[in-house]
Amino acid sequence: MGGLGWDEKLGVGVYKMNIQVIGLGALNIDHIYKVERILDDGEAVAEEAKSFPGGSAANTIYGLAKLGISAGFSGVVGDDDEGKILLRDFKAVGVDTSRIKAKTRAGTGSVLCLSDRQGRRSLYVLPGANNLLTLDDLDLGYINQAEMLHLSSFAGDKQFKLLLELIDRLNPSVKLSFAPGALYAVKGLKALAPILRRSHLFFINEDEIRQLTGKNVKAGAESCIEQGCPNIVVTLGKGGSLGKKAVGYIRDAENEYLIESAGRGTMAEVDTTGAGDAFATGFIYGLLNGKSLRECGQLGDIVARFAISQTGAREGLPTQKQLALAYQELYNQKL
Repeated sequence: MGGLGWDEKLGVGVYKMNIQVIGLGALNIDHIYKVERILDDGEAVAEEAKSFPGGSAANTIYGLAKLGISAGFSGVVGDDDEGKILLRDFKAVGVDTSRIKAKTRAGTGSVLCLSDRQGRRSLYVLPGANNLLTLDDLDLGYINQAEMLHLSSFAGDKQFKLLLELIDRLNPSVKLSFAPGALYAVKGLKALAPILRRSHLFFINEDEIRQLTGKNVKAGAESCIEQGCPNIVVTLGKGGSLGKKAVGYIRDAENEYLIESAGRGTMAEVDTTGAGDAFATGFIYGLLNGKSLRECGQLGDIVARFAISQTGAREGLPTQKQLALAYQELYNQKL
């Protein structure tokens, strides 16, 4: 997939690779329990329990690789069976795993996910090896040769500070895509401002943007634009504040786009785990292929619809052929 070359002008070794997108974020095994309902307190029946590879940025990178994008990942797993499962899953779709390190005597990160029939979820994170990631574990030359870095959250404060250091060292040519998730949204806009200023894309859902900014979707997106990020993508889920059919709201410096799902009802909704990560997959795929922001949003919705048709964040993700067929059927356009 590439190697070390020599830059005659600079007189230094440089990476010559063809990896378009590199992911960085927590690597976890998701333990998903399908339950009757999410409880504040009490007792309910668990209908099903299964385990799947997960991690927000990891899910998006997996999805991009399955669509044929050259992708890699940087992060850490434990030196255990769960870590091996995560590596095998990446390799199955062609993700470059050469910069994923296994931490000895550490367990791979895990997430307990309770998912009910109404599509609500409750997540509990056990960071494991992710809390051991240091700047020394990251190959900056590897990251800086990519077209895009897709970044998601870690549970530990040390890793948040690490990300702030990393973005200062990013090559200006690398576009940063950032999906903070709830763990970072609660830190507030001031804390995330340094990353937002450097980001080209910002993926967040409706609940998270309220947590982050204290404002509704449109006003919150405006606040994020004011921080210097040119493209804000808000996923809305079911019954969002912008209308029953609205699944996404996209804002750039001059325009706003409301994405309404043309595919709603065409595939059964089984599990919403990873729906936002899947939306990011379709959106980034569209962007890398020269699509407009509205078209990127439409592709994001299609990929998300595939994802939630099966249990687990990655099980239902489409191939390029499946995505192209769905896009042609729904919008009468070719990829």
